[in-house]
Amino acid sequence: MREEIGKIQVQVRRGGPDDGRLVDYEVPLLASQTVLDVVTWIQRNLEPALSYRFACRVGMCGSCAMTVNGRPRWTCRSHVTDVMKDGRIRIEPLRNLPVIKDLACDLSGFFDKWQRAEGAFVPTQTRKDSLAPIAPQEPARQAASAGIECINCAVCYAACDAVEQNPEYLGPAALNRAWTLVNDARDGGNRARLQAVTGPGGCQSCHSQQGCTSHCPNALNPTRSIAGLKQAAARAWLRGEL
Repeated sequence: MREEIGKIQVQVRRGGPDDGRLVDYEVPLLASQTVLDVVTWIQRNLEPALSYRFACRVGMCGSCAMTVNGRPRWTCRSHVTDVMKDGRIRIEPLRNLPVIKDLACDLSGFFDKWQRAEGAFVPTQTRKDSLAPIAPQEPARQAASAGIECINCAVCYAACDAVEQNPEYLGPAALNRAWTLVNDARDGGNRARLQAVTGPGGCQSCHSQQGCTSHCPNALNPTRSIAGLKQAAARAWLRGEL
């Protein structure tokens, strides 16, 4: 068991979608303690009904994302000593998503936008065909690979001011996914995809403020992906495909 080295004053958002409030707790400060450890300690020792999400605890699934002192982040990778200010931490649910209860958000709208952006791979071959050789150094493959590590944790979505101002905006994660598929030589859905990402709430709604890029835990660059979509859409329009 880790030794207690002090105390942390923690504020946690409690309540449903319409009756949220910040509740104060005092939590033991431990060595190498993460924000997720703090939330778990509160749930196990003080508030058994506290609602939140987590799974892997090692920065692989992204399900533990919350807002910590105003910044969206993975709580399993956020050490208390790195994020607390004057011995205090404020923990809230992700911004731009409906709250279910406490720290748990409804991500169904987030994933609906992923589908609206035609984020599903459209194969051009069957399993009976030979595998198409794709050189890793090809520019299109490199562009696809640069954004393919997105795990849909919604941190970028929570950080996006454009989403806050325009609820119809597809958001950086969905558009980043669309860009990876636009650059996948095996995919055959680009015409419908470019039409989808240039419709209402599409890539043109991005203001290029790069909040998504600066907050991405996987160091991806959705702003660059969205800029690529804008360029691809312009070329498609000039060819008469949009």
